[in-house]
Amino acid sequence: MPTPLLEARGLTKRFGALTALSGVDLDVNAGEVLALLGDNGAGKSTFIKVLAGAHAPTEGTLTIGGTPVAFASPQDAANVGIATIFQELALSENLSIAENVFLGREIVRRVAGVPFLRRREMKDVVGRLLDELDAHISDPDAPVGSLSGGQRQAVAICRALYLDARLVIMDEPTAALAVAETRKVLDLTRRLADRGCAVLLISHNIADVFEVSDRMAVFRRGRKVAERRRDATDPEEIVSLITGAHPDVRALDKQQ
Repeated sequence: MPTPLLEARGLTKRFGALTALSGVDLDVNAGEVLALLGDNGAGKSTFIKVLAGAHAPTEGTLTIGGTPVAFASPQDAANVGIATIFQELALSENLSIAENVFLGREIVRRVAGVPFLRRREMKDVVGRLLDELDAHISDPDAPVGSLSGGQRQAVAICRALYLDARLVIMDEPTAALAVAETRKVLDLTRRLADRGCAVLLISHNIADVFEVSDRMAVFRRGRKVAERRRDATDPEEIVSLITGAHPDVRALDKQQ
């Protein structure tokens, strides 16, 4: 078996007396969509914040491509190829698509020491990324404020691709989207994996998860209680794992 892109071992995060994450082991492979499931408070958000460098784990280890890593900031995580697309997206609506993709990493040329933006080159790069994702956005100069929800997700994904992300974390990407827009975002998610990225998808929508994911990991009360391949489970089992009705989860709950 190839080495997983990301390996988490024994990840634990405590906030004072509260244990938000307890001894989580999880692998994420390149070229797959791994769905992270669980009710609110299950530990999903804490887990992805540890991966994104926003929280340092209290215990446990992370490796990327077989190399141990420790993050002191989100920039440290970005430097090893981890990009997080939060539900809020953090896009600047008054800037163009190209300006959002390159924000903070603009391509410039210097004349007598004075930097000038290479707008044409940036626009061409974004155009190629949009074409690769089949995002159906014709003008990289369009302001982000004029885009639909699904198109904004495409812009956020383009930014992750430009940063050469190897692992893309997507937090509730289809929340509040209409059916057609949801379809586009799921297609984009699958395209990310097909181009070799590892995708960690957080979603409460079981139908979306079964449509796009390869594997599913279920969190409950800060622990990973189950892991399933899509072709070896069904929505009823996943719901029972999330709610604690599954016999395996009931047995784990009794041990706590």
